Amino acid sequence: MKILNLFLAAAILSLSVISYSDSNEILIGEVGSLTGNEATFGTSTHNGIDLAFREVNKKGGVNGRMLKLLTLDDQGKPEEAALAVKKLITQTKVTAVLGEVASSRSLAMAPIAQRYKVTMLSPSSTNPKVTQLGDYIFRVCFIDPFQGHVMAKFALDTLKAKKVAILRDVKNDYSVGLANFFTDTFKKNGGTVLVDQSYSAGDIDFKSQLTAIRAKNPEAIFIPGYYTEVGLIARQARELGIKVPLLGGDGWDSPKLKEIGGSAIENSYFSNHYSEEDKSPQVVEFIKNYKEVYGSVPDGLAAMGYDAAKVL
Repeated sequence: MKILNLFLAAAILSLSVISYSDSNEILIGEVGSLTGNEATFGTSTHNGIDLAFREVNKKGGVNGRMLKLLTLDDQGKPEEAALAVKKLITQTKVTAVLGEVASSRSLAMAPIAQRYKVTMLSPSSTNPKVTQLGDYIFRVCFIDPFQGHVMAKFALDTLKAKKVAILRDVKNDYSVGLANFFTDTFKKNGGTVLVDQSYSAGDIDFKSQLTAIRAKNPEAIFIPGYYTEVGLIARQARELGIKVPLLGGDGWDSPKLKEIGGSAIENSYFSNHYSEEDKSPQVVEFIKNYKEVYGSVPDGLAAMGYDAAKVL
């Protein structure tokens, strides 16, 4: 099965944000989707953070003080993410917060962290608006203008696709923003967007949108959504006889994508922050250590969680 994960490297600035209390532990909060439709996002990120904290504590912690991770499940809901971050800050009194992964949930959390002047570090929220909400809000990932540009250039220069269709999730800040950034670069470089269709998170029937797309005969389809819907979209596209390449962003990254989409996601490409095929020593060591603890190969969400914890 060919699904090309396009690994995009981005430079990261180190942040020194840890403050200290009288406790022998440093309390760090985490908000993530451990349950719900996008549970692999939260679980993988949590595992990456947990692994990083294990490594730091094994070496004596930070100035002799152990890191303690307090994790709250937001069930993949922005309103729950907002409640969780407020609880961590006002009741648990954490030093900093790691999360969220999804941009919509980070956008719900960030104003609260900013109001209380508590550092919030997102592992992989790529919508540029997230860090524009205040000077206590950070991220360790690339942003959507970057990956939208890269995927548009990939479609034009590598796939030689001059005419594309877009299928975006209108209820998702990440999907809407990434679709717009892709469109800007694609059009500026001579491409044509034949049709721009939409759906909402949780939908399961996409045949109406795909039929409209098929009628325009695009050379590729850009689907900047999450794996939960992308797998279903791929299956239904192939059932309708659509054989052109499907393109996406880092929201595709989940072991569940192959389970949901099966062979329908062959001839597909998505951008990502990390590749398990990277042979650099740091990545090889990270994969080895992760597999020893969790028994599986880490995905991009795990890698970004690990990086975020180490940066913090």
